[in-house]
Formats: sequence, structure tokens, C-alpha cells
Amino acid sequence: MSQQPTYLTAEGAARLQEELNELKGPQREALSKRLREAIQMGDLSENADYHKAKEDQAFLEGRIQELEFALASAIIVEETSGKKDRVQVGVTVTVQEEDFSPEKFYIVGAKEADPANGKISNESPIGQALMDRKVGEVVEATTPGGKIKFKILKIE
Repeated sequence: MSQQPTYLTAEGAARLQEELNELKGPQREALSKRLREAIQMGDLSENADYHKAKEDQAFLEGRIQELEFALASAIIVEETSGKKDRVQVGVTVTVQEEDFSPEKFYIVGAKEADPANGKISNESPIGQALMDRKVGEVVEATTPGGKIKFKILKIE
């Protein structure tokens, strides 16, 4: 697994904990029931239901381990009400690329990134370029689509 710390907002940590509880409780129980039913059908060597249930079980247990590791090693970033003068995980930053409308990004850890909803990871090209920068700075990021330059307008 990753050597870097996992940054999570309090909201993101709660969501991951909720998912973990769901997987360890109702989902694990339902899968266990499917496995028992498949085993009762007889010959396991050609039992597609059994093989699918075992495959699903391996995926479920892997996801449980991933979530437990992420939560155990997470650095929870609390939202502060103080002055936010630098871009960091847990802030909303407004940037503007030349000839485009301003855009807002909420900087989050990689586990809770959701670019379609304006949540970008601190590990993404744009997130990395923004980290530790101040209002007024012009930042350049190298993205899969090429290099982009934008100005930091506001940090909240």
C-alpha cells in the first residue's frame, strides 16, 4: 500500500467509515448467505454461483482491508475558521485560467477526490501545483491535456 499519508476531511472519513460498516455488516452477511446456498447446491467444481460468490467475497474483503488501512493511517484535516492564506487540503480555492470563467476547487485527499463535483486531490496535477500557494500567485500545472496557467483568486 501507499507510503504517503492519506489525507481525509472529516466528512470524507465519515463516509469511508460508513462504507466500511456497511461492508462488514449487511454486505458480508448477505455474501455469506449466498456462499452457503451455493455450497448446498452440490458439486463446487462446476458451480458458477459458488465461484461468483467466492470472487465477490475476495473483492469485498480486499475493499474492507483497503478502507481499514486508509482510516487507520489517515490524517484528518479539520476545517478551520481562522485565516486561510495558503492552499492546503480542506480549503476551497477559486482560480481563473486566462480567457475562462473562474472555477472553484475543494482540495481533498486522493481517497475522496470527485473532479466532476469540484473535489480535486492534493495529489492530482492541479492539486499539486496549488498546494502551499497564496492568493494572487500564477500557477502552472502539467495535465494530461497539456500545460495550463491560472491565477489564484480566493482561498476559503
